[in-house]
Parts: sequence; structure tokens; C-alpha cells
Amino acid sequence: MNLEIGRRNNSSKRCGRNFVPTLLLVFALALPLAATEKYLIAGRPDGIALLAPPPVPGSAEQAADLASARSVFKKRTRAEEQRAFKDASLSVFSFAEAIGPIFQPGKLPRTETFFDKLKGELKDAVNVPKDYWKRPRPYQLDARLSLGKPEDSFSYPSGHSTRGTVQALLLAELFPDHCEGILEVGRNIGWDRVLIGKHFPTDIYAGRVLGQAIVREMKNNPHFQNDFAEVKAEVDAARR
Repeated sequence: MNLEIGRRNNSSKRCGRNFVPTLLLVFALALPLAATEKYLIAGRPDGIALLAPPPVPGSAEQAADLASARSVFKKRTRAEEQRAFKDASLSVFSFAEAIGPIFQPGKLPRTETFFDKLKGELKDAVNVPKDYWKRPRPYQLDARLSLGKPEDSFSYPSGHSTRGTVQALLLAELFPDHCEGILEVGRNIGWDRVLIGKHFPTDIYAGRVLGQAIVREMKNNPHFQNDFAEVKAEVDAARR
């Protein structure tokens, strides 16, 4: 399945299929989450090889990216700003608005544990390309874009966009009836970072590409397949 978070066409293709093998679902509830098993092999996906470099400092492309960031920052609404700071925690329950009351803390413990584990899994995949390109954040180039606390990591690619994409793609598999709303929340998690001066638009787009590559990589891992099948079984049981 190729749930492309940056596109809105072909909705039935993106939202109508499930990659979890039926046989795994049969045994899922009898198997514990593989807490110590990694879903990603070190260096895969290789964000440096996968992503195009960010705009060159001092280039016309960089100037246009900064101008776009300024425009988005200036036009933000108070509601958008509040949402951006709220969702910056990257809690998976930011998607509850799209999924509904079934998706609340404590109601789906296996699912909650699974997404907590993902947070640690994604750290290196995001930080390696960040530390390679060392792109400054918009507010470091223009102090007028400063809002909230400064951050101690680099700008490209956006970690929030990457993680929001991963969360959205997996949740869309678990709750296919709410696919479009889930993907919209995932896009907003990334784009909201432009609204508050933390990222350039190109950082967000790169994060979406990296997030999709991470999901593709994890799907090939048998430990991930087993754990995701267990989560899918829990969700299906709760929905029934």
C-alpha cells in the first residue's frame, strides 16, 4: 500500500487496502509486543541518500524558501498557532479528532505501547540527515520568526513532519474509515511547524518523503509485522 500523505487524489487506492497478513491477525492477541526488537536497521532508510540537499545558503532558492516561511508565519491565525504548540508534543492522540472517541489514552493499551515504541525507533533516521546538512532554522536567519522556545536540533528534514507522516500512515491502516482525516492531521503536524517559525516549507516536504520511506522499510521487518498485527487485532476488536 502506498498512502502518500502529500497527495489527495486516488483516495480509494490510498485508504482502501491493508498490508497486515490475515494469518498474523489470527495469532496476534496471543503474542506480546516485541519490546526489544528493532523495526529499523541502522542506516535504513538512508536519509542522506534518499533526500535532495536543502537549498544552498545564500542562493535564490534559499531566499524564496525563507520568503515563503515569512509569509506563512505572518498569516497564521491564533487557532493555528495554538494547534501547532499543542501538537508539537507528537502525541499519537493528536489524531483523536480524526478517529473519534475510541482513540483515547487507556482504551487501546497495545496500540499505545506500539506508538510509544516508535518514538525511539525514529530518532536516528531523523537525526542523521539533520546533523549531516546542519541547516539553520528560519528564526535563526530572521529573528522576527522567533516564537516559543528555541530548539537544539537542525532544520532539515523536519522531525515533526517525518514522525507525523509515520503516525498518520500507520493509523490510516488501522482506521481506514477515517483515512483522509488522519492523513490531514499528519500533514498539519508538519506544516504547523512553518506556521510558528521552526521550519522552512522544504523541511516539511523532505520529512514527508522520509516518513514514507521509514514506513516502507518497517513493513519489511517481521518484528514490525507481528507487532502491527497485534495492534490491528486490538483495534478491530474494540471497533466491533
